[in-house]
This record gives sequence, structure tokens and C-alpha cells, in this order.
Amino acid sequence: MKIAVLLSGGVDSSVALSRVKEAGFTDVTAFYLKIWLEDDAAFLGECPWEEDLEHARAVCEQLGVPLEVVSLQTEYQDRIVQYVLQELKKGRTPSPDVLCNQQIKFGCFFEKLDSSFDKVVTGHYAGIEEAEGEYYLKRGLDRVKDQTYFLYALSQAQLARLWFPIGHLSKDEVRERARELALPNQSRKDSQGICFLGNIRYSEFVRYHLGEKRGDIVEWESGRRLATHQGVWFYTIGQRRGLGLSGGPWYVVDKDLSENRIYVSHLAYLEERRRFQFVIDPVHWINRAPSVRSVGTKIRHAPEVEAAEIRPLGEGRWEVNLERKDAGIAPGQSAIIYDEETCLGGGVIA
Repeated sequence: MKIAVLLSGGVDSSVALSRVKEAGFTDVTAFYLKIWLEDDAAFLGECPWEEDLEHARAVCEQLGVPLEVVSLQTEYQDRIVQYVLQELKKGRTPSPDVLCNQQIKFGCFFEKLDSSFDKVVTGHYAGIEEAEGEYYLKRGLDRVKDQTYFLYALSQAQLARLWFPIGHLSKDEVRERARELALPNQSRKDSQGICFLGNIRYSEFVRYHLGEKRGDIVEWESGRRLATHQGVWFYTIGQRRGLGLSGGPWYVVDKDLSENRIYVSHLAYLEERRRFQFVIDPVHWINRAPSVRSVGTKIRHAPEVEAAEIRPLGEGRWEVNLERKDAGIAPGQSAIIYDEETCLGGGVIA
């Protein structure tokens, strides 16, 4: 069997590569995907892709695996960055890492990859099971690291080609394995934030592309103007930090693009703004539309899966009713649907 391993330079993908070698596979090639932003935004901060690549090369040298670099910067700019900016302009909260997995790592890369490769390996914390010719996406053992939230948009064809060798391990176990192997990146910290930004602050990226547009921050209950903001695209529903308001805690509860206004509520009034119902559209089901109506859901990347009821509305739209109300339901974010340990799919909050 011929194996391709996506290597990021981090510990997770490096341990995944080691497990492929331990399983006895010899026809293995590692690939580093260069998707960082081009140099026109370099002044915003460091994009550590050169450091990532250095670590990836060191791991490959130790494990005796060839490494190839594949540049997907243009594709990432066209398919992901532009989508993020368009969504932000609409006042929505996009989930770019979902699209990155669907369209870049397992989309554009699959298109460029030699068809002779049987499997593509990554260091995602998730599992894949096959039953009667169908593939099912399963939650990772480590609930904190579980990455099914970012993988729900994958197709049967993509899952059939993927292998997640560390999905049944905890992060601590992965770290321990890296130490046992004396991998050169064994102590490297996990990357944080959106994959194409590196160490660039998200707010600086948004400011560079969309600029600033001053508007009012208004208390929802009273209509009282509390302060000014620099642009609605810097805020998301449920946000608490970065408001610069005294006497808090304050939370963003709504945005008015036509008036360029941010609405906030104090914690004392937040319960009134909590919702239990929303619609997802478009929706993607990994296998087929579920027959069960009592499900679990995540409306953000978090360890917990919340109980919910779902029902079809027609034209591909589904209604989600949470068992417990939430004040952070943000249009544009992804909501993922689970049946116990199986990720059924999900959609974008309308």
C-alpha cells in the first residue's frame, strides 16, 4: 500500500507518521502544504511556515521518509480567505478551518496527488469506520482535542481515502509517544487559531483587508450608547472580550449592519437573549439525512456535545432545537450534528 502523510511540523502529524512506519508500511511519502498568506501581509506578524517546514524535514530525516512541499497559497486565497472576508462583511462568523479541510487539505491536495497513493494520513483527532461499503466519521477519544467539528463537511470519497492513526489516543499519549521516539519537535507547542494566519493576530488580518468603520456599541435593553467600535466584522455573537466596557461582564448579542451598530447585554440580562432554536442551511450529511430526531450538537469547537432535536424544513434546510438555551448562536458558524459517537454532518447557522 502506498501512503501519503500530511505533515505540518507539529507533534500530532509527526506521531501519525511514526505510527504508519510502525504498522510496517514502507512506501510512504510526507507532504507539507504551504498555505500561508503571501508576502503582502507579512508586516502584520510572523508566518512561521519556514520553522514548520524545518521541523517537518527533521522528523522525516529521522524516520527515513521523503518530504515534498506542495504550494496551495493561490487556492487558499481564492477559496478560503475570500470566503472569510465576504462572510465578515455580511456580519457573519465563518468557520474557515471547516472549508480548509473540505476544499484544500482533502480537496485541492487530493486533486494534485498521484492517484497511485492508496491512503492519505493526517494527525487529526478523529476516527473513521467502514461498514457495508460506507464510511462513518467518529469522535476522537480525547474530547478536548476531538476535531470532528472541523471535518463534518467531508464526503464519502474523501473519508474512503483518509486514515487518522492517532484518533484513538489522548493528547498526553501522543506527547509521550513523541518523547519515546525522541522526535525533534517533541516539546513543540500546539498551533492556535486559524490555519493560514500563523502568529498573525486575527484582528490585524481583518483590519488589513476590511479596514475600520466606527460605529456605536448600544445596550440592547435600554438603547443607551455605551461606546464606539471599529467595525462590526471584529465582533461575533456571544463575544465577551475586547469590548472595552466597564461595569461588565458585557456580551455581544446582535449586530445591525445597516446602522453599523453592535448591541450588547449585561450578564444580568443575558438570560433574556438566550435562544434554543436556529436553522442550518446549507446542510451536509456524511452518509444520508438522519432518521433520528434526538441528536447531539456542537455550535462551536468544544468538548461538550449538547442535546438537541432536529427536523427537516424542506429545500435542504433543517431546524435545530437545543435542549438548553445558548446566547452565542452566531450566523455563519457551523453547527455539527452527532448520533452518540458518530458525526452525522452539519451545516451553517442561517
